[in-house]
Order: sequence, then structure tokens, then C-alpha cells
Amino acid sequence: MAEKNILLLGSGFVAEPCLEYLLRSGNNNVTVACRRLAKAEELTSKYPKATPISLDVEDDAALEQAVAAHDLTISLIPYTQHARVMKAAIKSKKHVVTTSYISPAMEELDAAAKEAGIICMNEIGLDPGIDHLYALKIINEVHEEGGKITSFESFCGGLPAPEDSNNPLGYKFSWSARGVLLALRNNARYWQDGKLVEINGKDLMDSARPIYIYPAFAVVGYGNRDSSHYRERYSIPDAETCVRGTLRYQGFPEFAKTLVNMGFLDDAPHDFLSSSSSSEPLLWNTVTQRLLGTESASQDALLAAIEAKIDTQDPEARRRIMHGIKWLGITSADVVASRRGTYLDVLCARLEDLMMYGEDERDMILLQHKFEVENKDGSHNTRTSVTLMYGEPGGFSAMAKTVGVPCGIATQLILDGKITMTGVIAPMTKEVYEPIMHILPSEGINAVEQTI
Repeated sequence: MAEKNILLLGSGFVAEPCLEYLLRSGNNNVTVACRRLAKAEELTSKYPKATPISLDVEDDAALEQAVAAHDLTISLIPYTQHARVMKAAIKSKKHVVTTSYISPAMEELDAAAKEAGIICMNEIGLDPGIDHLYALKIINEVHEEGGKITSFESFCGGLPAPEDSNNPLGYKFSWSARGVLLALRNNARYWQDGKLVEINGKDLMDSARPIYIYPAFAVVGYGNRDSSHYRERYSIPDAETCVRGTLRYQGFPEFAKTLVNMGFLDDAPHDFLSSSSSSEPLLWNTVTQRLLGTESASQDALLAAIEAKIDTQDPEARRRIMHGIKWLGITSADVVASRRGTYLDVLCARLEDLMMYGEDERDMILLQHKFEVENKDGSHNTRTSVTLMYGEPGGFSAMAKTVGVPCGIATQLILDGKITMTGVIAPMTKEVYEPIMHILPSEGINAVEQTI
């Protein structure tokens, strides 16, 4: 088989599982491109057929030259740059793969991609990605048997393994905390019992409810952005309920809502939080006093003000939240805060100090699809599809693997001519998703299906 040349843009945590998969066959050469050459060199150091280069994707001429020199480009850089990469690929008639949702700017390039005869494959990670594959498998099976989907619920979470969920939020970060916290401000929109539900970002944590998957897991879920259009996207117009959401461990929403109520999601710059404002240490009790506007910076005064911000009236939940606030150290006169310019970023720095994965700790991926089905004969049943995976201490995290490996599989199938649908696409049709699903189990990625 002829060797293929692949350009991999980005060296984030999902890049290595993708790179490792593509280099396993021995028929691919991968160029890893980052703005900082050292980052690319670090990723490629143990892979002989991987070459590091420095590339600024905002330099259109350099990007076009790099894309043109390869058979396919994988874009694992921020989604805002994908349309730029696709334009370069259309110009040189080369394929592109991303793990991101199709943005309006990317969708606008569909006709041009088709005209160029190229595949711009997107949404092929975990969520979006694996979730599409296993949802559509069951939806199409039901339709082929003459039935219909009357309710569809899908919840996915990247969480610490139970033994490593040992902090008041029950959560840990394998990368920047900023994106996780900003997601707490997102609005949610979904269908519930035939009604369109719209949740304002400030109320998102209040909408969390228990999600029953395995009895061993106390998890809750809340809506993830706008999932209302999945009735059309998945061709399930009869679904009275259609919601896609995020999973967290029990207790997370109440604690997170308290931080929201305190004002910690404020990303406006404040001079006193800036590194240029002073060389003196900035103590956490001072930060929290300024945020809450209390007269005193004493721990007792701050804790009293924070307790008034807790929404839940459950005594045990309130006690746990106050314990968590003390654990964070944000009312302490002995803990120094990082000057990051905004309340959001100062909090992120603190969370990352306390809540990153340790060397021997595992993460976990939990994804459940739940379908209420009306069969052709009028009978009803419930079908579920559950993917549960754990990371490997010292190896790939579950999150990195479930994003990077599907991306690598889709890339290889395109290069091998087994996926041929051109344009700006996602794995929404059998000809695209079935070949990917056929390979996933051999990589340890699978779903357990049940009919109840």
C-alpha cells in the first residue's frame, strides 16, 4: 500500500492517541505542526515517522503550502480556525478531518468542498462523534423494523474514576479549567414531553436531575446547549423528548451554582487582579471580599456571606458546600491568589492547583443513550446504549482516547477510500458511520446495549 502523508495541526492532549493510531500501520507519515516548534518536537519525540514543524495557521500562505504538501489535514486546533484550514484544503483539493461541531462558517464551505471533490469530516471524537454513531445505529434499527422513537435522551460526561473523585466538586481537570467553567454559563434548549424548554445559563445548574445508568454511579445531568434540532438531525420527528446533556457526579451542580452566585464566572478585567497592578502577594480573602463586597475580610464574615449565596435548602448539601469552600481556600488569609486579570481566571488558577489529575489517577468516560420506542405492532419498550471507559495511569486518558482514536480511524478510512462522501460532513449516514463503528471495538471502544 502506498504511503500517505498526513498533516496534524495541534499537539493538545487528544493528539497523541490519534497520532499513535495512524502510525501503527507503518504506511503513514505524519507532520505535526504547532506554532511553537518545541511543542511539536515533544509530541513526535517517540514516533520515528512523525516530523515536527513550526506553523502559524494564521499565515495563510504558510498554511496553504503545508496543506498542499500532504494528502490529508487533521485540525485539532481551536474550532474557530477550522474554516481557515478548510479553505486552504479546498484550494489544493485535499481532505480535512476535525473533531469539532460543524460551525456556520464551516457549513458555508460545503458547496466549495463538493466542487473540489474533497471530504471535510467533522464531529468524529467522543461528543460529538461516538455519541452520533451509537445513537444512529439504534435509531435506524428501530426505523427499519417499522417502529418510531418517542423519546431520546443522551448524556455524556468526562469524570474522574470513582476512587479519584476525591474533592468537593467530584471533578478533575486534564486541561484548562476555563472551558469547563464557561460552559456553566451556556443556555440550554431541548424538547421535553412535547414542549420546547429553554434554560437560561444562570439557571443551568438548577436544572440538573439524577440520571440512572448503573446503580454504582450517583450522577446527575443537565442540558448541553441547543439539542432541539436533533429531532431533525437524527430523523426522529416523533420524539416528544429530545435532549443531549452533560453528566457530573451528584453534588457538582449545587457547588458550581454557589460559585456562579458569588460572581466567579465574571470574565471582565479588574485592575487589582492584574499582574501589573502590584508585586505584593494577593491573598484569597481579599479577592473574595472584593467580589462579595463585604465590609470585613475575616473568614467568618466571608463564610457568612457565601452561605447566603447557597440556593439549596438541604442541610447536608449546604454543609458539604461550606466544607468545599473552606477546602478551596478562597476565604483564607494564608493562601496567595494568582493575578490573572479576571475573577474567572483567578478561580481557574486555584482550581487547577487543587484539581488536576495526579500521576497514578484515572479518568472515566460515561455515555448513555436512552430511547423510548413504539414498535410496529404498537408495543413499547426502552432501549439503552452505554459506553463506559477508564483511562490508563501512565497511558492515555479515556477522554484523549475516545476523541483521538475515532478521529484517527476516520482519517485512515478516508485515505483508504472507504469513506467517499464529499463536502462538509459529519458521521450521520450509514456509509460514513458503519465503517468507523466496525473498527472501534478493536480499540477497546464499544457500547453495551439493552432492551427493557
